[in-house]
Amino acid sequence: MPLIWRIFVSPKVSEGYYYTLSPVCYTDQMFLKESGIGFEEILLKYVYKDPKPLTGTELKALAANVARLSGLLTRERETLPAEYLKDEGLRRAYVLYFLLSNLYKIHIPLRELSLHPSNLLSKERLRILDIGSGPGTAILGIMDFFSAKEKRPVLEFTAIDHVKENLRDSEALFGLLRERVSMAATLKTIKSSVEMVASFPEGPYDIIVLSNILNEVARLDEDRTSKRVAILKTVISDLLAADGSCIIIEPALRQTSRDMLEVRDGLLDEGFCIYSPCLMGEKCPALQNPKDWCHEDIPWEFPEIIREVDGLIGLRKDSLKFSYLVIRKDGLSIKDIYGDSSFRVVSESLVSKGKVEFYVCGKEGRRLVTRLDKDKGIKNKAFEDLRRGDMVGFEAVIDEGKRLRVGKDTNVVSLDERICCQRR
Repeated sequence: MPLIWRIFVSPKVSEGYYYTLSPVCYTDQMFLKESGIGFEEILLKYVYKDPKPLTGTELKALAANVARLSGLLTRERETLPAEYLKDEGLRRAYVLYFLLSNLYKIHIPLRELSLHPSNLLSKERLRILDIGSGPGTAILGIMDFFSAKEKRPVLEFTAIDHVKENLRDSEALFGLLRERVSMAATLKTIKSSVEMVASFPEGPYDIIVLSNILNEVARLDEDRTSKRVAILKTVISDLLAADGSCIIIEPALRQTSRDMLEVRDGLLDEGFCIYSPCLMGEKCPALQNPKDWCHEDIPWEFPEIIREVDGLIGLRKDSLKFSYLVIRKDGLSIKDIYGDSSFRVVSESLVSKGKVEFYVCGKEGRRLVTRLDKDKGIKNKAFEDLRRGDMVGFEAVIDEGKRLRVGKDTNVVSLDERICCQRR
C-alpha cells in the first residue's frame, strides 16, 4: 500500500478539468479564477451607485483607507478598535478590497466537504449560521460556491454581527447577488456579539461559519484560548446539526494561526472531530516549534480594482493567505476520501544545492521528505511540481528515520488528480 502525504494549500486538479461544484475554478496551477459573476461590478454599484471604474481621486481615497485598515489588521493589531467597521472609510475599504479576496476563501473547506462520499452538502435545503458576519463576506462566498451546482440547495442564512452597518451592507449585497445569480436563498440578520451565544437563534444548522472573527474574541486576554473554546463548545454542541460542519477561517498571520491551532487542540479535548485540513486527530505538531504555523497560500486571478490599489500603496494581494478548520461531531474526516495513511505537506518547497524538500504532516506527525537531484526520474517527476496543499502518494519511499527520501524508484502520485478523475 502506498505511503500517502498531503501538501498544505488548495487542491491540485488535472489539466483542463474544473470542479463544477463551484464557479471558482481549480486548475493544475492551483489557481482561483473569478467565475464571471462580476463581484467588482456589484460592489462598485453598491458603494458608488455606479459600476464604472473609479476616478483618480476616488481611487486614491480608497487606497489610503485600504492602507490604514491593512495596518490595523497586521502590524498594528494591538490598537484595532472593537468596532472598527463603524468607520465609514474602513468599511468602504473592506467592502471594495478585502471582501473581494476573502469571499473566495470559504470555497476551499466547502470543496473538501463536497468531495466526501457521503455527499455532505447534497441537501435540498441548507441552514447556515454566519457568526460575526461582517458585510456578508462568507455568505457571498457560499452563494458563489453553490451557484454553479447543477442542483442548487435552498440556502437559509442567518447573519449575526454587533455592527449594524455591517448587517445593512450584508442585506444589500445579498440582495444584489441573489438577483444576479437567481438563487433560492433567504437572509435573516441579528445584531449581537459573538459572546452572546446563548441568545442566538435555535438550530440545528447544517453549516456554521466564523470567518475572521475568532481572533477578535478576547484578543488581549491571556486566557483567550479557553474563552474561545468555551464559546465554540456551546455553538457546536447546541446549534450545529448532528451531521453539520463548523467552518472557521482566520488570518494567516503567525500568531492568529497558532491561536487557532490552540483552539483546535482544545476542541479535540472536548470530543469534537477535525474534518479538515488536518489528517491527524492528535495535538497539532506545529505548536511544538514557536516558529511554525499552518496556512493556505493560493494564487488567484484578482480584480482590476485590487491591482490598482496595490499599485498605489505597495501591497501585493496576488495570493489568498488564510488558515482554516472544519469541525464535525460525527467523526467524518477528509481521510475518508484519501485514505487513513494520507498526509498534508505544511511548507513551500525547500530548494538547496542538490536537493528539493518539503515538510509533510499527517497521522505520524511532521516529517521532512527529500529528493536528491541525482535521484530525479520519470517516476518521481511530479515531486518538483508539488505545492502547498497538494495530496500526494509515495510508492516505495525510503524511510531514513529523520526524513523520508524519494529515490529513483519512488513513484510520486498526485492523489488530488486521481480524485478528480473519479468524480468526472
